[in-house]
Amino acid sequence: MHVDVVIVGGGIAGSGLGAVLARNGKSVLVLERTTEYVDKVRGEWMAPWGVADAISTGLYDALVAAGAGLNARFVPYDELMTPAEAEASTTPITGMIAGVDGALTLGHPAACRALDELASCSGATVIRGADVLEVSVGSSPSVTYAVAGEPQTVTCRLIVGADGRESFVRRSLGIELERTESRCHMGGLLIENLRDWTMTDFITGTEGDRILFMFPQLDGRARLYLGYRSDDKKRLAGANKAAAFLEAFDCTMIPDCDRITKATPAGPCAAYPMIDSWTDTPAVEGAVLVGDAAGFSNPLIGQGLSVAMRDLRLVSDALLATDDWSVSAFDAYAAERKERMFRLRVSVEQFTDTHIPLDEDQLETRRRRSELARGGDIDMFMLNAIPIVGPDAVPPTAFAPEVRERLLAV
Repeated sequence: MHVDVVIVGGGIAGSGLGAVLARNGKSVLVLERTTEYVDKVRGEWMAPWGVADAISTGLYDALVAAGAGLNARFVPYDELMTPAEAEASTTPITGMIAGVDGALTLGHPAACRALDELASCSGATVIRGADVLEVSVGSSPSVTYAVAGEPQTVTCRLIVGADGRESFVRRSLGIELERTESRCHMGGLLIENLRDWTMTDFITGTEGDRILFMFPQLDGRARLYLGYRSDDKKRLAGANKAAAFLEAFDCTMIPDCDRITKATPAGPCAAYPMIDSWTDTPAVEGAVLVGDAAGFSNPLIGQGLSVAMRDLRLVSDALLATDDWSVSAFDAYAAERKERMFRLRVSVEQFTDTHIPLDEDQLETRRRRSELARGGDIDMFMLNAIPIVGPDAVPPTAFAPEVRERLLAV
């Protein structure tokens, strides 16, 4: 068997890329290890800049048809202000990027299924339950995989590693990821039976030693996240972690918070250390990495799905622009991704500095930095805008080391 492209991993980036390439006449084989997409507390919020890439690649309609909701407004609850003051600071995000009505929210399994089906309908061959055994790159790439224990080898022009954080393809290529240290953990939980909530409003809320997030979906569902310092290792330990998780949303800053705390858990509750990882060389001769396989943004600012959309857009653009698929075809992708992931690291550092400061007088430190943000500091404003408008929409001056030093000194 021979195809143009073998994509290892049928998640968001892999299936999405498979759909785009197949639709444009390339022969594509997508190999996905699992036989069913399940909820594993993964990203389910796509920022407007990622939505713009979903639109440009023709993937947007499939996500909407699968039941994606729209978050059009952001409410910044905080113990430093009254609920009324927070709601008066509600920010509409519709139209921040031309042609984009807001952020998309969709369960990760549903999004994967939608793009998997789109890839198949577009002409890609999608094989589920495929265990990849060997990857060979260079001038004659090949992949050996097994289904139900029966091995088969396929040759191709290019291998795409889209197989997640523990990427087999990346490890086979000998590419190491650089990583930051974890300053906080974040847990996630899907809830249903959320009552009396404006489902277009997503929120953050910082109170005491925790930061809360809620991203409403359709049909009374929402994805909740809880961020806390990494040294609080027992916060979500034990058999009743879902109950402990919901208790964290019992707070004074969110009005009628029992709307959240009395909702019904609808999936697993799990917590992970929040780190950034990256490689400056996501391509070698015969292979390229996309999505989490190439390194991931700290989930604290929710950029994972947008990173995947940008990756697959740039890689598909490169492959469709020329018949020369040598490693140099991905130079522009590698350069853009290097700068993009750097800017996202700066953004999440600033976010963590503001919401989970490391000094003893956390509340006073947060108060000063919050007042700076509300006072119109241009650098703070730009860094806070990145999770909505994207890292490329912010001037390079905002990422200078002296800017962070100045903001930390406040």
